[in-house]
Amino acid sequence: MGDKEIIRVEKLTVRYGDDTILSDISFSVRQKEIFIIVGGSGSGKTSLMRHMVGLETPAAGRVYIGGQEISASGPEMATEPLRRIGVLFQGSALLGSMTVAENVALPIEGFSGLESDAVASMVNIKLTLVGLECYGAYLPSEISGGMKKRAGLARAMALNPDILFLDEPSAGLDPVTASEIDNLILHINKTLETTIIIVTHDLDSIFALGQKAIMLDKESKGIIAEGSPAHMRDHNPDPAVRRFFSRKPA
Repeated sequence: MGDKEIIRVEKLTVRYGDDTILSDISFSVRQKEIFIIVGGSGSGKTSLMRHMVGLETPAAGRVYIGGQEISASGPEMATEPLRRIGVLFQGSALLGSMTVAENVALPIEGFSGLESDAVASMVNIKLTLVGLECYGAYLPSEISGGMKKRAGLARAMALNPDILFLDEPSAGLDPVTASEIDNLILHINKTLETTIIIVTHDLDSIFALGQKAIMLDKESKGIIAEGSPAHMRDHNPDPAVRRFFSRKPA
């Protein structure tokens, strides 16, 4: 694991109208780390991720990627740091009218300026990395849920990002397919040294992947626990935290 900070969230407040979702939270993510964001329903996990990738501007506070602030002036001021990231949304967000290969090519064509042959070569590399080298000509409707996740991951990695944000990467998958996605994420982290931030409630994935985690709480609108998932399960002083990581009801 790297020891250099790559993301810093500083006194962040997330608010929609009069409804405050998160209040004054701070944490950091280090290079090469697999960092997990967990919490109960409505605790602000996906809202936090959307602010971290520059899709939304915080009510207060700042987000830094590689030391560059992305949050104060809105997404239009954050082009360079945001090019360092890739995002896999929960539903994979593939365009149904385009093939798998065309979906992966979209960001490469939009930002790289490469000729078509070079684009096709990059697409093949990304599809091979996620095990879909034989499925580039398929439409999203013609492949399985697990394959859609892999295709979405290939597209998120199209521009060789330093950082990947994954929103519920194993949601809706059977246990075997979910485990395969977890193994793919580990492979990407280890071989490419990519920093990965994951929003998930899947305990199997949390313990298989997470090197560090934060737990958000709907009532306090903040972070109530931070550390390795195993330590939070076994040693956190808050019984609600231990119950969450042990899947035990109150």
